[in-house]
Amino acid sequence: MTDLNVETAIAPAPRRKVARRGPIVRALGRFGANRYAMTGLAVFGLTLAAVVLMPFVWKDPNGIDLLAINKPPGAGHPLGTDGIGRDVLARLLAGGRVSLLVAGVSTLLSTALGFFIGALAPFGGRFADAAIMRVVDLAMTLPPVILLLVLASITGPGIVPTIAVISLLSWPLLSRMVRSRLLELRERDFIIFARGAGAGPWHLVMRHGLPNTIDILVVYATLQVANAILLEAGLSFLGLGVPPPAASWGNMLNAARSTVVLQSYPWQWMFAGGAIVLTVVCINLIGDGLRDAFDPRADLE
Repeated sequence: MTDLNVETAIAPAPRRKVARRGPIVRALGRFGANRYAMTGLAVFGLTLAAVVLMPFVWKDPNGIDLLAINKPPGAGHPLGTDGIGRDVLARLLAGGRVSLLVAGVSTLLSTALGFFIGALAPFGGRFADAAIMRVVDLAMTLPPVILLLVLASITGPGIVPTIAVISLLSWPLLSRMVRSRLLELRERDFIIFARGAGAGPWHLVMRHGLPNTIDILVVYATLQVANAILLEAGLSFLGLGVPPPAASWGNMLNAARSTVVLQSYPWQWMFAGGAIVLTVVCINLIGDGLRDAFDPRADLE
C-alpha cells in the first residue's frame, strides 16, 4: 500500500456541518412535544372553528319558536331551547363568537398597552421610569373586582365598553414583567452602543425591546385570553357586560340564573358553563405549554 493510500485510510472523515436551530424553533419543538398542550390546542382549535363557522350555517340565535319553549334536547334542537323558544345551540355558538371576540381584542389591547408602558420605563430615562412605575404601582394596588365593577357601571353594558374595561384592568402585571426583563437588557453593550449612535427610546423599544420580550408577551397573551373570557362571563352574568339580545356565554348563564331554570331546565345553563370551563382549561394548557417551551433553562437541560 502506498503512503498516499495509508494517509487516506487513516484520515478522519470530514465533519458534517449541523445547522443550529434558533431559540424560537427549539421552543416550538418543545411545545409540540408537550402532549397536554397539543391536546388543549386541538380542542381549542375545534371550538374556535365551530363558533366562527357554525353560526353561518345553523339557526338564527335570536329566532323564536313559540311551539318549542323550554324544550329539552332533541330533534330540531340538539341542545334544547330557552324560556322564549330560542335554540340553545345557536346561541351557544353565537355567544362563543362574542365571548372570544371580546377576549381576543381586549387581550391584544392590554398586551400592547402593558408592553409599551413597561418598555418605555427603562428606556425613557430615570424620571420617566420613576413616574411610570408609580402609576403602575397605583393601578396594581386598586382592588381589581371593585375597580372592574365601577368601570363597568360607568361605561355601561355593551361589547365595546366590556373590551375597554377588561383592557384597562389587565395591563399592569405585564408592564412590570417587561420592565424587569429590559432593566437587565439596557446594560448590555449593544444597547449602550445604540444609545451612543443616537438611537431614541422608540427605536430601542421596537428594535431591541420587542424581540427580547416576545416570550413574555406570547405566554401572557395566551393566559390573558382565558382570564378575559372569565371576566366577560362575570360581567355579563351581572348584567354589566354584553347586553341581550346579543348572546354571550356570560349572559346565557345570567338568563338561566333562576332556581326554576337551574332545577328544571339544566340544558339552558349547563352547556354555556361547560363551554367556558372547557375553553379556559384548554387555553391554560396551551399557556402552560408555551411557558415551559420558552423557559430559557430548558436549553441547559
